[in-house]
Amino acid sequence: MSTPAAPSADLLDGDLELHGRVLPASNATFVAEVAGVRVVYKPVAGERPLWDFPDGTLAAREVAAYAVSEAFGWDVVPLTFLRDGPHGPGMVQVWQEPDEDDVAIDLVAEGEVPDGWRHVFDGVDQHDRGVSLIHEDSAPLRRMAVFDVVVNNADRKGGHVLAMTGGHRYGVDHGVTFHVEHKLRTVLWGWSGEGLSPDELAGVETVRDAVRGDLGERLLTLLTPPEVTALLGRCERLLRTHALPEPGGHWPVIPWPPF
Repeated sequence: MSTPAAPSADLLDGDLELHGRVLPASNATFVAEVAGVRVVYKPVAGERPLWDFPDGTLAAREVAAYAVSEAFGWDVVPLTFLRDGPHGPGMVQVWQEPDEDDVAIDLVAEGEVPDGWRHVFDGVDQHDRGVSLIHEDSAPLRRMAVFDVVVNNADRKGGHVLAMTGGHRYGVDHGVTFHVEHKLRTVLWGWSGEGLSPDELAGVETVRDAVRGDLGERLLTLLTPPEVTALLGRCERLLRTHALPEPGGHWPVIPWPPF
């Protein structure tokens, strides 16, 4: 599991044809097509500098997140790779079309959490009405929450969760991950403090072992050595505590906006 699935030669070398730009997006993001496959293309040249992520690139961290997802074996992140494009080298990710009739993250009237959902926080909407942010209580989404802890995802918005037909959930937009400091910001706090299942612990252990081997060598081409060391430390912490973390500290724990 430590070796991520490689894109085909056609995806790596075929002409990348741009179909349009995704707006609004904080960094240059394009919908494109290569070898008959719809993809998202994010050129490094279109990245805005981040004061708290001074090292590396968003594109490299997106590819690193895919490599960790593959090590888990949970298919959290769609196929993601680096290649050249019309605006220079960048990240390319195979497009996933979500089910328009399905949602994994939602807002409801304050306190009215339906069965099968988890409460995250209460607030007010644009009309000053009390609302609760909730997420579904499902195995695919919970695996994403575990993945986010391991990669230290600083931006798990509701819009970064794709609800697919059949119940699968994809996570996208992993450019602000792998920081050496604790920066977990997510809308998936509904399981905070709960114990990890045997399958979840096995997944973390698999990633930990892979980082000590071939996956670690791969990640060192995408991340800094301290970031890889910190990734290993987060795996060890989860295996020691056997539980998902709880929000705390001075860092905001919910991304803004949450969707």
